[in-house]
Amino acid sequence: MRKTNSTNSINENRLSLLCGMSHALSVIGGRWKPSILFSLTEGCKRYNELRKDIPGVSERMLVSQLRELEADGLVERTVYPEVPPKVEYALTALGRSTQPMLREISAWGARHRKG
Repeated sequence: MRKTNSTNSINENRLSLLCGMSHALSVIGGRWKPSILFSLTEGCKRYNELRKDIPGVSERMLVSQLRELEADGLVERTVYPEVPPKVEYALTALGRSTQPMLREISAWGARHRKG
């Protein structure tokens, strides 16, 4: 966790305000967020379904990334009042708007992947 008043945080926030690409990458960037969003394009999923769809992600990281995506308004978390608790994750309208971009990034990566 970085201090909000650190020079690095201030510069990151300033750049995010001035540059659309920087803002987009700060919201959807990283190792796991694109995979989570891409998995949810198939529809709402429970935590364990996401875990199976994304090999290599740790429980801690998946929870953390889902919370960030929820805080940024891309994913919604629905808790059903039953025992045992049932929780589902789904894309919001904002999250669904990332689909064309994610598909294009995926296609670009496939075209330019070495090996």
